[in-house]
Amino acid sequence: MTLRYGMVGGGPGAFIGPVHRRAAALDGDWRLCAGAFSADAEMARRTGARLGLAADRAYGSWREMARGEAALPDDERIHAVVIVTPNHLHHPVARAFLERGIHVICDKPLAVTVEEADDLCRLAASAGLVFAVTYNYSGYPMVREARARVRDGAIGQVRKVVVEYSQGWLAELLEAEGHKQAEWRADPARGGPSAVLGDIGSHAHHLLRYVTGLEVQRLFADLGTVVAGRAAHDDAVVLLELDGGVRGVLMASQIATGERNHLRLRVYGSGGGLDWYQEEPNRLRLLRPDGSEELVYRGAGARSASATAATRLPGGHPEGFVEAFANLYREVARAVRTGDFSACAQSGDARPPSGPPDGGEEAPAPDFPTVQDGARGIHFIDGAIRSDRAGSWIAISYGSQ
Repeated sequence: MTLRYGMVGGGPGAFIGPVHRRAAALDGDWRLCAGAFSADAEMARRTGARLGLAADRAYGSWREMARGEAALPDDERIHAVVIVTPNHLHHPVARAFLERGIHVICDKPLAVTVEEADDLCRLAASAGLVFAVTYNYSGYPMVREARARVRDGAIGQVRKVVVEYSQGWLAELLEAEGHKQAEWRADPARGGPSAVLGDIGSHAHHLLRYVTGLEVQRLFADLGTVVAGRAAHDDAVVLLELDGGVRGVLMASQIATGERNHLRLRVYGSGGGLDWYQEEPNRLRLLRPDGSEELVYRGAGARSASATAATRLPGGHPEGFVEAFANLYREVARAVRTGDFSACAQSGDARPPSGPPDGGEEAPAPDFPTVQDGARGIHFIDGAIRSDRAGSWIAISYGSQ
């Protein structure tokens, strides 16, 4: 059965909305049936028509869409809503659809406050609905291979984790020039209290958690606004204390002139290390104690079932950003169809799947970031902001998460 989805946001000039639509279509699991693609009602309807929606399913607002879809028969209404709006709308839009019994797929960050994030966790649990947060880097096969090798003890006991996410696109004050993507991200009222942590630091934090299975217990953050005239953080360095006293560093910057999408994770253990770099996503660098190294490639050396299940093409045929998103959409579709989402593999201790989904054995839990993963990201951002203001180490409390 092809699942029906609707989208809120992702209209003209958007970057991530079209990515989600391409990814959702890649495996044939999802079909776009409804949408409210802009805050401008007329533009929203025009976009819906351009995307081939029926006139009565191209809504002028997300509130209209939530009411309209809920009123449809079960065999017509959408199964899930995809939220790709500016950050401040994630909570109210997700809440409106959860209250009407509709599953949610939300772009990161989950919300802008811990209160909003915890509210969505409670509501999703009480409603018994799937709630995915699209930390798409966890969909890369070699990230899943890295996770499996850490869990299997291939690098020994984890001692140090370094994660860096550097971009240069905000090295100038683009928001003053009316740049759509910069304009809302640099507005604390819409992008959240820390632009750099909400936009890319949240990805780095989730990647660290996903691969190592470790949680941040304490942190010391230095958050900065480097570009004159900017109203939000554009640079961050955070020292981390993880479970068991493991040491870590998270660096996130959008003013790193010349960098494109430099996301890199390094994990060092008592018996080795590993290094994954997003701009070369199809390989994983394994480090040995004697200083030698091994390069493992997707489709040619990856040995974990989770990496194999996430691989679409033979080795040497590059896979990347859209395919990683598509892997998450495929897993969410499986959860919606089977109702098997109470113990999704990325929540809690982020245990990896035990085998491929069609290998003839019992299928592993669906592997996608959950609302709980999203909430932990918001607690991390909140802790970093409090640490920066206090100039001291801060313990992170995850509340009910």
